[in-house]
Amino acid sequence: MNDGTTRRKLIKRALGASALAFAGGVGAVLARRYGLIPPDSGGLYGIGETLTYASQRVLLSRQNFAREFSRSQISKNFRGFGTVMPDYEPYFFSMIQGFSDWRLVVDGLVTKRVRLSLSEIKQLPSRTQVTEHICEEGWSAIAEWTGAPLSSVLNAAGVRPEARYVLFVCVDRHWGSLDMADALHPQTLLAYRMNGQDLPVAHGAPVRLRVERQLGYKSLKYVGRITVTDTLKGIGKGLGGSDPDAGYSWYAGI
Repeated sequence: MNDGTTRRKLIKRALGASALAFAGGVGAVLARRYGLIPPDSGGLYGIGETLTYASQRVLLSRQNFAREFSRSQISKNFRGFGTVMPDYEPYFFSMIQGFSDWRLVVDGLVTKRVRLSLSEIKQLPSRTQVTEHICEEGWSAIAEWTGAPLSSVLNAAGVRPEARYVLFVCVDRHWGSLDMADALHPQTLLAYRMNGQDLPVAHGAPVRLRVERQLGYKSLKYVGRITVTDTLKGIGKGLGGSDPDAGYSWYAGI
């Protein structure tokens, strides 16, 4: 290979890298203009996270639904991944009482702070869906989930116009967040039944989040508190959840 050929290849590579950087920069500017900057937009992978989130939000702006299945397709085995039960004494005592004393707190940018019992959540409009849980670890399983759409719970508290995110705090020390688009999506549930039975402890009893348009780690278990907010800065590392704090993407759309 002569020097001329080598130089041409180097120039092409440099131009290609510059074009990608330019496209990424333009994309980031447009995303910022339209308020489509994810909490984890900084750092080494920030541009990629921003472009992924912004492009999916633009392309899927019509509330596309995740695929739903028939009951005959429900998986025989669905891993109770993670801890079997949170290492939290009040949770243990609540569990042996059938969660009769359990309350879900909804606060933040709402017109009224509410504390909902499990029975009150079950009295809200419900939805049943058979969907696929897709895990970032490479496995998947199909299950039937019944619960209250998260939008119904948020409506009970009255979300204020400036709200941008919904933050979830769980008794197993995990926490996470959604933007309003996924929080208000009809398939996003606070599920209290799985495959026709009360939600098992291994799967997040008494109530877990189901976010069907994102990877499984976004469907948090053991939800105990919901806070509506306009910013995620100052919470943890400011990346929007305990999983992003550990290196996962905040937006895990599929």
